[in-house]
Amino acid sequence: MIKTVSSREDTRIPRQCCSVCLPVDLDCMYNMTFEELNGDYSQERMDTMAKALEEVLTSALSQGCITVGVYEAAKSLNVDPDNVVLCILATDDEDVKDVALQIHFTLIQAFCCENDINILRVNNTRRLAQILDGVGAAKQSQGEPMDLHCVLVTSPPTTLWKDPALSKLNRLCRESRCMDQWVPIINLPER
Repeated sequence: MIKTVSSREDTRIPRQCCSVCLPVDLDCMYNMTFEELNGDYSQERMDTMAKALEEVLTSALSQGCITVGVYEAAKSLNVDPDNVVLCILATDDEDVKDVALQIHFTLIQAFCCENDINILRVNNTRRLAQILDGVGAAKQSQGEPMDLHCVLVTSPPTTLWKDPALSKLNRLCRESRCMDQWVPIINLPER
């Protein structure tokens, strides 16, 4: 005997919208706007996400939970990937043609996806440098140029980090994955 399921029962069953996402109720998809379903977010929402990213970076910087640089990030990911809460990949227009950098990004993205680490792309390294000025000043005093192409945010060693701004960014990443946009892009506005 074949049992049929009514559509009402079907919408109450938690489902996964993709293999990486948490179970999602179908009602959440019905509450999304047309732009969100297509992967295009409103300018207002993107401005909110840019502010949330600035808050997360400022908070993490004050707690010493920032790793800056492609090679330093790769070392940190290799040693303790469970401690990383967010990976930020930053480029400017001229970096798009750098094949070596794109290969590094591909490898980092694959590692982050495999270890369930949220990833964001940022297209304004100059503004990112302004936000992370404390890290840059320390590196430049050591005579090293600052590599902002990859920034990791890690959990503080003493407590579990519960930050509302980080929760917003995590939700953006989760929603983007559900719409097959694996790495959302945030434009950091100049100030």
